[in-house]
Amino acid sequence: MSGHIVAPRVYFIIFAILMACTAATVFVSTLDLGRLNVIVASSIAVTKAVLVLLYFMHLRYSPRLTWLVVAAGCGWLAILILFTLSDLLTRDWLAAVTR
Repeated sequence: MSGHIVAPRVYFIIFAILMACTAATVFVSTLDLGRLNVIVASSIAVTKAVLVLLYFMHLRYSPRLTWLVVAAGCGWLAILILFTLSDLLTRDWLAAVTR
């Protein structure tokens, strides 16, 4: 099985970007952005995860079926997070009704 050959320079560039994102995460953690802390930290984490998926897990050069499997996994994760947040964010509604 032959695969796509990626130049080592690409890996070093992606590694440098990941290190910069890690430094940005540490820097943002020292700031008080209020409710934006979670949004900024999550967006940096998603960026790092996408870079790892695309380059270090070779998803960028994979067939479309592999993309479909990864998309289905991400969709399932989104469903799980959505249901968890819907439970967590609506707990106060039940307490308000029973009072």
